Amino acid sequence: MPNITEELKKGLKLLKIEWQEDLAQYKKKFLNTSLADKKKEGITWYPIQLKKSKIGMGERLLVEVERFDSNHPSSFNSGKSVSFFTTQDSYQSAEHRVNGVINFVKRNTMTVTLQVDEIPDWMEGNRLGVDLLFDEASYREMEFALKKVISGENKRVEELKEVLLGEKAPQFSEKIQPIHEALNDSQNSACEKIANAKDVAIVHGPPGTGKTTTLIDAIQDSVIAGKSILVCAPSNAAVDLLVEKLTDRGIETLRLGHPARVEEKILNQTLDAKTAFHPSYRDLKKLRKETDQYLKLAKQYKRNFGPEERAQRKLMFAEVTRLREASKSLEEYIQYDIFQKTKVFASTLVGSSAYSLKGMEFDVVFIDEAAQGLEAATWIPILKAKKVVFAGDHCQLPPTIKSYQAAQEGLAETLFEKVISRKPQAAQMLQVQYRMPEAIMGFSNAHFYQGELKAAANTQLHVFPGEESSLEWIDTAGAGYTDQKEMESLSTFNPEEAAFACRYLNELIVRIGIANFKQEGWTIGLIAPYGAQVRLLRNLIFEGFDYPNLRAFSDLITIDTVDGFQGQERDLMMISLTRSNDSGEIGFLADERRMNVALTRAKRKLVLIGDSSTLAQNPFFDGLLRYFEEKGAYKSVWEFMN
Repeated sequence: MPNITEELKKGLKLLKIEWQEDLAQYKKKFLNTSLADKKKEGITWYPIQLKKSKIGMGERLLVEVERFDSNHPSSFNSGKSVSFFTTQDSYQSAEHRVNGVINFVKRNTMTVTLQVDEIPDWMEGNRLGVDLLFDEASYREMEFALKKVISGENKRVEELKEVLLGEKAPQFSEKIQPIHEALNDSQNSACEKIANAKDVAIVHGPPGTGKTTTLIDAIQDSVIAGKSILVCAPSNAAVDLLVEKLTDRGIETLRLGHPARVEEKILNQTLDAKTAFHPSYRDLKKLRKETDQYLKLAKQYKRNFGPEERAQRKLMFAEVTRLREASKSLEEYIQYDIFQKTKVFASTLVGSSAYSLKGMEFDVVFIDEAAQGLEAATWIPILKAKKVVFAGDHCQLPPTIKSYQAAQEGLAETLFEKVISRKPQAAQMLQVQYRMPEAIMGFSNAHFYQGELKAAANTQLHVFPGEESSLEWIDTAGAGYTDQKEMESLSTFNPEEAAFACRYLNELIVRIGIANFKQEGWTIGLIAPYGAQVRLLRNLIFEGFDYPNLRAFSDLITIDTVDGFQGQERDLMMISLTRSNDSGEIGFLADERRMNVALTRAKRKLVLIGDSSTLAQNPFFDGLLRYFEEKGAYKSVWEFMN
């Protein structure tokens, strides 16, 4: 094994390569590029219209915008930074741009929290656009964290580094922990391992095994034990889910981060909201109002005024200074009071570098979805930890890496993977899954989890009425469905397969029963591995008129890439595998971990649509096809041809 300091230095070098590649790709898309090309790349919406505005939590200004041209891809997602611009004459300089953070995006509408106090006049015009900005701050925080870990200046971080990277064995106490009656044996074992760990514990939670439930119980145990706790995850969505569950348990939780990056239903747990609800907030508002009034009065004096006016102005500015100091002191008191009452602090990995947490140390740092976080990002909260608990599944999606070189040289390997392979004694795998029947689970169980997963008894009830099987592979071989490249994005799509998928989904809903779906609120997911195929399916279902049943179910149907379904489940899940060609080219469908995510989302029925002659040339898909055949779940598309 290489020296761990050298290993970390290599990680720092690879992070810089990734940083440069990410920036280079952004510049290639953005700089010296026409507006039309930026739209094609999905990094600009233009033209857009300002639909409405309102004052949100923390007195921040929110706007909702809508784009007119929906035929282009979109890279805009919740939490990303954006910049509004106009093509109106006299307003095209950088000073007339307004930046903000995306709250959420839904098809062609987007809600953004602006970083200004009022909307400029030019944003009301009809030549408005919005650009995606490059996020350099995250890379700076990751670089800083790695350098701190390498330096070895913090004694506890140095000890954790030696344990996590394999030079020292993790230590455990032998205390018997109380049994949680709502948890199964492996979940209770995980809670016990977490409670007894002195350095590190790992919960390996395959799909549907109740990883989040187990983690919440373990966090609650730590709260009862009087521990100070920080909870983190790579994505805002994962952090918000934990905060929601903790709040439901009555655990006082503070969600750190920009309110625009927080789900609306947990906004009350943010620092802005808790400040606004604090008994002293009225006094703070009063002080701020008085400050503004004195400032306005002081600024009314012109340049040419006498000694009396000068003295008066000096007094007013002195009062402004006094009021600002009083406001700052009161604000610090309010934050201190909120922090004192907080049992659990929650943030993203990068968000844990927040100024408000500066100098704080936590008895336990919990990191959920740890298999999706870059190693450098994962070290950021560990810098504040006495003990760290990882939870995740390294057989599911890895972090997204832009640089092929950095990925090949080791950046794609997460800290979670390193610890679970080097210190398996620190890990507990959850073994009972509650989501899907055994037939849906079977292939992934054998291929990824050494057959150790068991389907809980409740999954036997996860069936659709009248359906003989919970599995179907509809083979499109020989039907002439050929994949194509989208000219603008170079993403792959398959129009004939998309049309068949929509037609068959429509028939399936009718067969299972429209009334049943509506009455039970059964959800439907449609996965395509490629963005171009996702866009095509969305257009066919949501924009077209050929599938009225599907349009009527639009609130129950989600269409997205594999990555978009990570951590989610749907009652009915259909996967359009898209690839169909004579050369057997399947692109990143060969990424088995990505396919594992797709195959483990279904709760009641899983339908695959794909060309066996193309896909089965790959050993993974060959094994998957044979599994469906063994289960009597293989059908040919020719059976459905009129």
